[in-house]
Amino acid sequence: MNQTKNPHIFVVGNEKGGAGKTTCSMHLIIGLLDKGYNIASIDVDSRQHSLTSYLNNRKIYNEKNPENSVMMPMHFHIKQSIDQVNAEQEEQDSFEKSLFQARNYADYIVIDTPGSYTHLSKIAHSYADTIITPINDSFLDLDVMAKIDGETFDVSKPSIYSQMIWEQKMERAARDKGSIDWVVLRNRLSNLDAHNKRNVADALEKLAKRISFRIAPGFSERVIFRELFPKGLTLLDLKTANHNKSFNISHVAARQELRSLFDILGINNKVS
Repeated sequence: MNQTKNPHIFVVGNEKGGAGKTTCSMHLIIGLLDKGYNIASIDVDSRQHSLTSYLNNRKIYNEKNPENSVMMPMHFHIKQSIDQVNAEQEEQDSFEKSLFQARNYADYIVIDTPGSYTHLSKIAHSYADTIITPINDSFLDLDVMAKIDGETFDVSKPSIYSQMIWEQKMERAARDKGSIDWVVLRNRLSNLDAHNKRNVADALEKLAKRISFRIAPGFSERVIFRELFPKGLTLLDLKTANHNKSFNISHVAARQELRSLFDILGINNKVS
């Protein structure tokens, strides 16, 4: 089959668990579907595969609620190889085959990665047009990106994940002369501990200038995200889905967070 599309590829990554990667991936996928685009998703978290579980829950919901069905992406899950000798090559081949199929179908591709370093995650990052890195608003989470001086909050040096992204930017440039836009989401923001928030914000601003990424507000910590996971739903589904939650002011604020993210990413409704 001839490859005719050139979809934009989002890679959602952070080499630390619990930062909200799957929540970000899922809302990005459903938000793009809601705007009328053909979407493919690829889960390269071969062990935990949270995005695949989320979408499986969504598939089960549709089977049980055919009158209130919700949109689905074309989805690929790269399974962990059992071949101990050739595992990396086997997983890479599986990823590249899935990526080829996704490119022939989609306007956008969203790739969810594990919260740790893997060979497959590294490869996925090298194919990104945009890397989205959610981080919780704390110095503990910032440590994966940079080493911060405890007294001055200055950046002493980039950390492991930042170095990996730099390497994959070079890999991408060598492969097709493409560039990678890097967006860091300050995720799970709280109204508490305002002094710490300011210090984190200052450190991020310094780091952004040093290693070239853009800063964006992410998603606040909300109970509704955990409540919707078992059904595979998102806030964007609540107006059409069969769900027993009324739409409240917190949900309106969460939808605005998603709109703000799409504005920063430059995503508009699909023009027919």
